[in-house]
Amino acid sequence: MGEADTLAAQISRRLRARPSASVPELRRLRREISRDLRDAPARVVIRAAKEVSRMAHRGHRFVAYELVKHHPAAPSALDAKQLGRLGEGMDSWDAVDCFAIYLSGPAWQQGRIPARVIHAWARSPDVWWRRAALVSTVPLNSRAHGGKGDTRQTLAVCRMLERDRDPMVVKALSWALRELSKRDPRAVGDFIAARAGSLAALVKREVRNKLSTGLKNPGRRPKRARG
Repeated sequence: MGEADTLAAQISRRLRARPSASVPELRRLRREISRDLRDAPARVVIRAAKEVSRMAHRGHRFVAYELVKHHPAAPSALDAKQLGRLGEGMDSWDAVDCFAIYLSGPAWQQGRIPARVIHAWARSPDVWWRRAALVSTVPLNSRAHGGKGDTRQTLAVCRMLERDRDPMVVKALSWALRELSKRDPRAVGDFIAARAGSLAALVKREVRNKLSTGLKNPGRRPKRARG
């Protein structure tokens, strides 16, 4: 067993020992592991994260993706092939959103993967990869994630998926456009107007609400929810 495999097994044992851990508890555990791995080679951390992400235990993907995100060298070592392996088997919106917000979106934003990789995901028959393509645009535009705004790239992905009616894609499309609206509200308004015949009703309603009121659902208490 290699160094990465040994590390993955150790991480998995620590996760299985806390089967009911909350997200804050999982994050505390991840911080402990990150401290231990601060000086580990990026390739070892990425390979261990790949193995951990494939383990069918609650919290494995969350911890795996955070370990890569918070390692000093691992994020800058990611490429399209490694991202594809880290995302293999994603089957829930929370796994996809962690992957796209923590890993693929920043990699795209920082020029480590080209737009064609994201576009290939947008054409995937797998709904989770299509969602990943859209959510990967969020770091392009989110100040919280270092985004400076990228109308062209964001709308290119949105156009590819404007007719998709899977609920997970529809919600992600709304999220992508609402995030861009904070940077370029005119472009988003024009997009909604021009594509009204293609977009799902939820997308039009939430994005128009965001543009006019600053909230996707006025009248409801704002919730911290993805998508």
